[in-house]
Amino acid sequence: MFGNIGFPELLVILSIVLLLFGAKRLPEIARGLGKSLSEFKKGLKEIEHDVNDVKKV
Repeated sequence: MFGNIGFPELLVILSIVLLLFGAKRLPEIARGLGKSLSEFKKGLKEIEHDVNDVKKV
């Protein structure tokens, strides 16, 4: 899905984000995004584990 985004497109997106939120908020936003992604992956692993447990029964 995101394999077609090149460097120029990424640079434009980051510039727009910088203009919208400002330089001081970017690290905070990145941390929140990282934590959210981590929780999402953890949830997927739990669901996968539960599905595998059900398959064994």
